[in-house]
Amino acid sequence: MSIKVAFLGLGHMGGPMAANLVRAGYEVLAFDPVPAAQEQARTDGATVVDTGAAAAAEAEIVITMLPNGRIVLDAYPDLLAAAKPGTLFVDCSTIDVGDAKRAAELAVAAGHRALDAPVSGGVAGAAAGTLTFMVGGEAEDFAAARPLLEVMGGKVVHCGGAGVGQAAKICNNMMLGISMIGLSEAIVLGEKLGLSHEKFFDVVSTASGQCWALTTYCPVPGPVPTSPANNDYRPGFATALMTKDLGLAANALRDNGVDGQIGLLAAEVYNRFNQAEADKDFSAIVTDIRTRSGEEHQ
Repeated sequence: MSIKVAFLGLGHMGGPMAANLVRAGYEVLAFDPVPAAQEQARTDGATVVDTGAAAAAEAEIVITMLPNGRIVLDAYPDLLAAAKPGTLFVDCSTIDVGDAKRAAELAVAAGHRALDAPVSGGVAGAAAGTLTFMVGGEAEDFAAARPLLEVMGGKVVHCGGAGVGQAAKICNNMMLGISMIGLSEAIVLGEKLGLSHEKFFDVVSTASGQCWALTTYCPVPGPVPTSPANNDYRPGFATALMTKDLGLAANALRDNGVDGQIGLLAAEVYNRFNQAEADKDFSAIVTDIRTRSGEEHQ
């Protein structure tokens, strides 16, 4: 594989994604400021370099997986200046739609190409190479990036122009946050009414209340053995990240005049929970609802 890929941001998501590219035969030039992430990247077969700009200078494609839009926009000037003309920048971070559009504008103005390509699927999906990619940008740039994205993901969807991939991501995660809250409230209500978790799952998993949050990510131990609830709510997808994504969705609702009462309320609920349990999986919201309902731990 002759294509050199710069991968910047080797955390819980980026590290496994970069490792999958290495296993597929790509030459990966990796950068992350955290020594442990660097060491893991070396173990996975990537070439670790001293700066993001050094990685970008040698690559045909630059992938970023960074914590927020401010960091992406702060990193882009040096990366764009170092990269060869026509380099394809693929930002897999989850950031504000406006920040994604701004990043694309900066890349194009510097003579490069750009895609926003946030992901869904969590750490398990990153490790397994089964992520869903929601991509915004030009069709020809999407076609160029698609082979790499298909190494890291099980589904790759071109959603539209610059920023539309991020739009798909925040809409998806707003729905997920809302459904997890609703599911958790129903579970706690069932507890109070004498309905066991197992019977709740048996009924609802095949009834009109069925949802991914229940059948794949059940927020109580037992019915879905692989869910974080069976591992003391270790993420998974941390509450801090869900809070961030719901905040992005809330901003978009307000900025675009959408009467999104439930989305705004979900953002408030998770923001409150995040003050105490940022490092817990977002499905642990059921424990907060139970406590606020005056129940002991089930």
